[in-house]
Amino acid sequence: MRTAYKCRAYPTPEQAAVLNRTFGCVRFVWNCTLAWRHERFHGERVKTNFVQANAHLTAMKATDETAWLNEVSSVPLQQAIRHQQVAFTNFFAGHARYPRYKSRNGRQSAEYTRSGFRYRDGQLWLAKMDAPLAFVWSWPGIDPVTIDPTTVTVSRDPCGRWYVSFAVDVDDPAQFPATGAVVGVDVGVKDFAVTSDGEKIANPRHLARRAASLARYQRRMARKQRGSTNRAKAKAKVARAHRKVKAARADFLHKTSTRLVRDHDVIVIEDLNVKGMVRNRSLAKAISDSGWGTFRRLLEYKTAKYGRHLIVIDRWFPSSKTCSACGHLLAGLSLSTRRWTCPGCGTLHDRDVNAAKNILAAGLAVTACGGDVRHSGSSRVRSPVKQEPQPVKAGIPRL
Repeated sequence: MRTAYKCRAYPTPEQAAVLNRTFGCVRFVWNCTLAWRHERFHGERVKTNFVQANAHLTAMKATDETAWLNEVSSVPLQQAIRHQQVAFTNFFAGHARYPRYKSRNGRQSAEYTRSGFRYRDGQLWLAKMDAPLAFVWSWPGIDPVTIDPTTVTVSRDPCGRWYVSFAVDVDDPAQFPATGAVVGVDVGVKDFAVTSDGEKIANPRHLARRAASLARYQRRMARKQRGSTNRAKAKAKVARAHRKVKAARADFLHKTSTRLVRDHDVIVIEDLNVKGMVRNRSLAKAISDSGWGTFRRLLEYKTAKYGRHLIVIDRWFPSSKTCSACGHLLAGLSLSTRRWTCPGCGTLHDRDVNAAKNILAAGLAVTACGGDVRHSGSSRVRSPVKQEPQPVKAGIPRL
């Protein structure tokens, strides 16, 4: 399998100048090629493949107006064309949106293949550089001298931090020992996740906790004159605050997903339409701050990596309105109702715990019917059981 090791990098001023010039050339090649593809498709009604796009890059480097593209390594420029081709392939396949233009204000990166770097004895030499690039290895259990990277990506975030990522082919990791435990997980806003065992994982609300400081930094930036050095400093402070929020959220999602994967053999979740849910102006910020989409992606690759099973049930399954004890289905249930009593059996339900129990039962029913336990390629997952409306009966709820 392929993995990546991301570390902090500390380039010298001369190396930073070379990398910044490379970032600008990569961004220019991406934007010009994207505009050329767009005009060619809408004007001539023809698609562009990688060979044609690469030939267009060669033609750009041969002109006097863009001859400065030859001052940097050609490997990152060719990799930009290759990444754009993959982006268009995913777009036409319906897996991603239309590629967008790159901005100089966002994250900058350049990827080097084996012909653009040299890695010896834990030291990295990039093309157009005489001295090795200094970086701090952040993986104490792995010796950097033993790795053999296939690609190296150097990046700079908006707040000015430099990073280097090494893509390495490694052996498959050891599988987690079987625990015999299964769990259903219902994600939410009040509590980040509620399991079928009754455990409630609190929502840390990283963005809400730093909202006051973010607003203060943004007000200070708004008062600065555009184009001034003080505005650039204030903008870096805003980016640094956002980076802290992003890092805290990623740390929480990684720890939570790893614990669920380590302690359970089977995990069942709902196929939520996060893109549609964030259209709700009242809950958009809270939903985005929770990171449900990232949480699902982490569960997908970690269950596949460590030999666990992830089951994703249909998003239209009424998990909150169905009684997990007798199967009674309510006609309606408002979002503000957090506890309700089943009119069929009289059981008092916590809304989220009851939903998690129903999600687990529905996931086990999907497995019993021979359905696929991993549905990572489709945004709307249908159970293999019959989809016609059927009356709700006692026991396991019917999808």
